[in-house]
Amino acid sequence: MTAKRDKFVALGPELLADVLIELTGLYDEADQLVEKLTATPKEKVKRFKTKLTGLKRARRFVDWREIGGFAWKLQGMLADLEESVPDGTTGVGLVARFFECDQAVFERCDDSSGLVGDIFRYEATELFARFAADCPDKDWLMELIIDLFGGNDYGVRDNLLKSAARFLPDDDMRELADRFRVLAEDDKEGYPRNQWYTGVEKLARHLGDGPLFEKARLAAWGEPGTAACLDIASVYLKSGEPQTALAWVMRDKKPGTFQEDKRDYLLQTIYQELDEPEKVTDIVWKRFRKCRSVNSLEELLAVIGQESRESVITEQALEILSEQNFCNTDTAFLINTGCMDQAEKYLLQSVEQLNGDHYYSLLPLAQAMEKANRNLASTMLYRALLDSILKRASTKTYSHGIRYLKKLDTLAKTICDWQKLSSHEIYKKEIRLAHGRKHSFWGRYDK
Repeated sequence: MTAKRDKFVALGPELLADVLIELTGLYDEADQLVEKLTATPKEKVKRFKTKLTGLKRARRFVDWREIGGFAWKLQGMLADLEESVPDGTTGVGLVARFFECDQAVFERCDDSSGLVGDIFRYEATELFARFAADCPDKDWLMELIIDLFGGNDYGVRDNLLKSAARFLPDDDMRELADRFRVLAEDDKEGYPRNQWYTGVEKLARHLGDGPLFEKARLAAWGEPGTAACLDIASVYLKSGEPQTALAWVMRDKKPGTFQEDKRDYLLQTIYQELDEPEKVTDIVWKRFRKCRSVNSLEELLAVIGQESRESVITEQALEILSEQNFCNTDTAFLINTGCMDQAEKYLLQSVEQLNGDHYYSLLPLAQAMEKANRNLASTMLYRALLDSILKRASTKTYSHGIRYLKKLDTLAKTICDWQKLSSHEIYKKEIRLAHGRKHSFWGRYDK
């Protein structure tokens, strides 16, 4: 990169200027970049306003193939604004006008990738928060937020309140929440009414106000289900009321598996706050057994003590080997904790359950076993991956399948005892017989 820069410098400014002018005539992106480099702050603001007008008036549909360039242009508009506006009031007003173009933007583009939505949710929201922090007139700012939140038909203005604590004092956030509540009570329609209550909830989270959050959630949705109970509990916990938080978790009488992880984490934190170590231990053991990993092991040991590491690993290895159903994450746990003998045994007893469709979890296991010279176990895993590719007959994955088969050719030379697996020669005959008509695969393999 440095060498290329030196070459550009050596060309001299006049030649580079000529090249840039030529590029601006060929590519819109180059034209936009040159304008950004050469425009004054006032020119950038003027250009931003002109482009806003263009966004509202444009009618040409932007399909998914063009969406990346369209998102880049929107991002460039915000960058111009960030660099050119010196005061918060002007800046936040212009970003608000950008948000008000959301309907015009989304009605004429295919944003199935989410790229354009993310420009609004993140870049525009962040810029709004930066300008709002420098806006002295908080009353005017609250009116602007109410206007924006009331027109949030596409959901891309949701995040405006997530950063409210950066630009509104607590008293103003409480006033804004109360105004949202009044608007919700006055609005009898479902969606707009619940949208206002959602705003109250977001502000209540910032304020750590459990009762306010509870009232808003119940007013919007009525009798609370699992998600509502846990959400209300989490806000009470944040506000320093673990006993009330516990009552809300326990209010859900039939939690089932829905949001079980969130429930267990809340209970663990609540019991820590209430100084009930035995219940904390029960919860962390439950969470660990549900998903054994190095991370969950460390969380467990942080509670029961690091001196229990070896005994926990040994006991869990035995428990895993006694399971009837194969689990990819349990295999990874055995490997990552150095239990290679147990991992190999676990794989050998689960050979018929290996599913090569689970490529993302199975391939790392195969590579780890190969690295540890556990070639029979590695062979089982590579076979599962190859079988899946051949069964699906997806030609775009044949290159991976060919690589796996050649890997199996190499591993076979190191294996003397195939135990309950068929030998490599027999396996190859079987797959040639079953998939012999896949000429694209075999032609490339036999080269």
